[in-house]
Amino acid sequence: MTKTLWEYHYAAPSSGRKLLLLDKTELVFALPLIYRMVHPESVAERAEWFQLNQSQLSYTELIANLNLLVQLRKKNQSVDVQLKLVNGQLNQYFSDLGWRMVRKELSQIKKRQKKSHIEVSKDIILRLKRYMELEGLDSFDQALDTLLSEHTAAVAALRDEQIPS
Repeated sequence: MTKTLWEYHYAAPSSGRKLLLLDKTELVFALPLIYRMVHPESVAERAEWFQLNQSQLSYTELIANLNLLVQLRKKNQSVDVQLKLVNGQLNQYFSDLGWRMVRKELSQIKKRQKKSHIEVSKDIILRLKRYMELEGLDSFDQALDTLLSEHTAAVAALRDEQIPS
């Protein structure tokens, strides 16, 4: 599916990335955010993020269509037509600034989903740092990936030696 571009209400920016509407791969992250941001209380707090002439009229319709989108997604049915409808309504509901803020928050949510935090003792951190210096590695990710790859290769070699030919 091709990316659907945001239709600007005012002049489109001359530089930078063009804003995109929602893609079906983003729905799991985007839907909770959208529900939270389209709520009338949010509209009242951040009026400049919304097309006020549209938002009062279309809130219930938008919520009904978002709910239908969620139901289709849960049932593993095609969401393409419903997503196109919801994207059109979101384009009418949000201002250019508001949608930019939605995309910014969505980007942060996706970034947080990619990161994991584990607690490691200071002793292990020092050992990892020494290993990184010896191997010329720049990050803990690289060090752990290298160690795990070496371990996997060593285990595979042991298994190959133990299997009689």
